[in-house]
Amino acid sequence: MVKTLWLVKKSNIPYSFIGENDIVVLIEDAVLKIPTKPNWFVCKEDAHARRIKVLEDKLLSYKEIAQLILKVEKVVVW
Repeated sequence: MVKTLWLVKKSNIPYSFIGENDIVVLIEDAVLKIPTKPNWFVCKEDAHARRIKVLEDKLLSYKEIAQLILKVEKVVVW
């Protein structure tokens, strides 16, 4: 089970706080960063709104993000 889901909306990502088994979803303007780690994803709708191209396997829809929120122990919005 994933302990923490990070919803990151700022460009200054708190790398030192993110655990190996955590999931990071870049939302809002943070989608301008490219996800560089296996558990890092981009909000599909936010990427499309900003015309950012991201690999399909790195995109999560709002619905998928909502499902993740229900499954994790903790959600942090940064």
